[in-house]
Amino acid sequence: MTSTQPESALSRVVLASNNAGKLREFSALFAPLGIELVPQGELGVPEAPEPHVTFVENALAKARHASQLTGLPALADDSGLCVAALAGAPGVYSARYAQLANPRAERSDEANNALLVSKLAGVPDRKAWYVAVLVLVRAHDDPQPLIGEGLWHGEIVDAPRGANGFGYDPHFLLPDLGHTAAELDPAQKNRVSHRARALKQLLDKLPPR
Repeated sequence: MTSTQPESALSRVVLASNNAGKLREFSALFAPLGIELVPQGELGVPEAPEPHVTFVENALAKARHASQLTGLPALADDSGLCVAALAGAPGVYSARYAQLANPRAERSDEANNALLVSKLAGVPDRKAWYVAVLVLVRAHDDPQPLIGEGLWHGEIVDAPRGANGFGYDPHFLLPDLGHTAAELDPAQKNRVSHRARALKQLLDKLPPR
């Protein structure tokens, strides 16, 4: 027997992240559904370990961790940037890319982007894609977590452009739009991003509310 909660319990969901950028994006995406997202830090939930080598395993571990400590349904994502010329790196290590290369480096978007650009110096192939895997558990022991995956293809540019977004967005160029992800209006980004695509997949699996 499972302790999975009914769908009506999804009016309040803990977001298994303290990333302010993710909270803004997900809150905007979930608001039209009448679902309030609460960052785990407000509920005293510490960061969960992310020891896995796949996006889906890390996202599931984070969601179960947050749900177990709060008793609420939980949403987690694991996302990152994959670069073709770097054999898919930084991948699941996107948020701590610079720290893995130099443990004394600060954990920041600027440090990660600087390392990425340096790794691609003189490399003609700039193809890259964002990956987002979203996992929603209705209880910590939910036997059927809802999972959505989204990909967003682009290429890496050396010079940062745009003041919106976060992470690698200023260097992630969308050739069809002629803009980086950081140059997009937030509402536009929320319609076309990897997270928006992953969320659509996930919500398509929810029964009608």
